[in-house]
Amino acid sequence: MAVLEYLEQEKTHYRVTEHEPVYTARQLARVEKVQPALVAKTVVVLADGKYHLCVLPADRQIDFWALRKCLAAKKLELASEAQMTSLFGDSEIGAEPPLGAHYNLPVLVDESLTHDRQIVFLAGVHTRSVWMDMDEYLRVVKPRILNFSFESKNPGIDWQELNSMWYDPFAF
Repeated sequence: MAVLEYLEQEKTHYRVTEHEPVYTARQLARVEKVQPALVAKTVVVLADGKYHLCVLPADRQIDFWALRKCLAAKKLELASEAQMTSLFGDSEIGAEPPLGAHYNLPVLVDESLTHDRQIVFLAGVHTRSVWMDMDEYLRVVKPRILNFSFESKNPGIDWQELNSMWYDPFAF
């Protein structure tokens, strides 16, 4: 089932925008002309063998020590691209929406994302975004709200955009 079909099934209020392809949460913020704090980026982690969908603002990064402590996990790692492909069959890699129930994944939302009234996120493709009120998102997703992120050191720099060959495994 596609992302928008899932939202319709959940009787969710949202709006959709079409735009040029974007491949990072910061690029989405630029194309939608919003602060990165309003863009929900998704990161999947494997904690003691169990997947979790982490959702945080585009201007923040996961604090793996804090997340491991929140989950009381002994081992915490990022999901691989192959694992992501198997988990998100109806989404393009890198455009996974923060809708855990749609993928049978528990959702962990960083508390800092809940400060604004609205969020925007990719709708499973790199050219379409979903806008939702935060209250509506929390109602539908029913996440655990935790503190597991920190502000990015250089919020204005998108290294991936400067050099498409750049790979920073700690940029999540």
